[in-house]
Amino acid sequence: MLELKFVRNNPEVVREALAKRHASAEPLDKLLEYDKAWREALKEGDVLKHQRNTVSLEIAKLKKEKQDAKEKIDEMRGISDRIKAIDEQLRDYESRMQDLLLNIPNIPSTTTPIGRDENDNPVVRVVGEPTKFGFTPKNHWDIGEDLDILDFKRAVKISGEGFTVYKGMGAKLERALINFMLDVHSRQGYTEVFPPVLMNEKAMTGTGQLPKFKEDMYACTDGYYLAPTAEVPVTNLYMDEYLENLPIYLTAYTACFRREAGKHGQDTRGIIRQHQFNKVELVKFSLPETSYEEHEKLTRDAEEILQLLKLPYRVINLCTGDLGFSAAKTYDIEVWVPAQGKYREISSCSNFESYQARRANIRYRTPEGPKFVHTLNGSGLAVGRTVVAILENYQREDGSVEIPEALRPYMGGATEIKKPL
Repeated sequence: MLELKFVRNNPEVVREALAKRHASAEPLDKLLEYDKAWREALKEGDVLKHQRNTVSLEIAKLKKEKQDAKEKIDEMRGISDRIKAIDEQLRDYESRMQDLLLNIPNIPSTTTPIGRDENDNPVVRVVGEPTKFGFTPKNHWDIGEDLDILDFKRAVKISGEGFTVYKGMGAKLERALINFMLDVHSRQGYTEVFPPVLMNEKAMTGTGQLPKFKEDMYACTDGYYLAPTAEVPVTNLYMDEYLENLPIYLTAYTACFRREAGKHGQDTRGIIRQHQFNKVELVKFSLPETSYEEHEKLTRDAEEILQLLKLPYRVINLCTGDLGFSAAKTYDIEVWVPAQGKYREISSCSNFESYQARRANIRYRTPEGPKFVHTLNGSGLAVGRTVVAILENYQREDGSVEIPEALRPYMGGATEIKKPL
């Protein structure tokens, strides 16, 4: 979240950032209103506390001189009652301001392009040519069903729409990709962790999922939420801690869970958009002065997976109107999906600057005092969408699918997925 002092001293900077995001300034206006009232109440409380101390001394003097102090005692009680009411009001203002701060998005980086929506996202680079076929390519769900490696009907029976059962070589492909991605990222210098997927409210708030996106989360009993991404547990590993030896690189596989609220009707077929999916995540904790250099490296690390799998893709720089709530800058990596004839997101690589670290209280020590680290993360990659890309880009006219060479050691040496006999 943003620092209250910064917002108080730079309201027009925040207002301009909200305008660039095409976001409402109402939370900012309310915050400034409460902040003004809070400071006025604080000032009044300080005056009254000084007055109470003075009256207390007067009462002590009167009692020492054996004079009637009832009037002064009544006066002090009235002052104490007013101080108590002000203290309660201050706590109310502070609670309201905290809630509002949690709902104000991050300020975009100066290198984030200004725009309204995804149509204004500039392309940074294109790697590889869109796959061409001498036949009409099939979509991944038909390929998966024909090869008997994706079972949508039975998934609906046991769970509902938005779920998939992977079978046979499909299950093996998903598992192979997870291990392949983790091995590549470990070689790149990331430390692998395997975190829980049940998150408490504090962790969900720390990375910005709560309270803004509560409707998109799966809430469980006892105050837990299912993790929407490994970003949540991995970033919060260092909640309320001081870090040393920055930067820190972590990678993790987790199952992820999202209600996809408000996205009804989008990608209803196949595995592009699921309520449960697998993802390998990259997370960095960095010094502020090197975080944008680390952002470029993180994006390249995620891209290497696609390069090794020889899948065509492009990188775009999200504009202010398409930027995520907590991010200051984001690169989306989009893989080519032949049946749709377009690029689809397979990773978002973001620099959050100190926005998440302030919420989660993750700091480092400097000679000038404690400072907040910068946090970064990105998918390396979304596993199900990588399966989509492989099935569609490596499909053959006879219905079989070639296994990318880099993945074959993880598939027991298999070179293809064939139709069942």
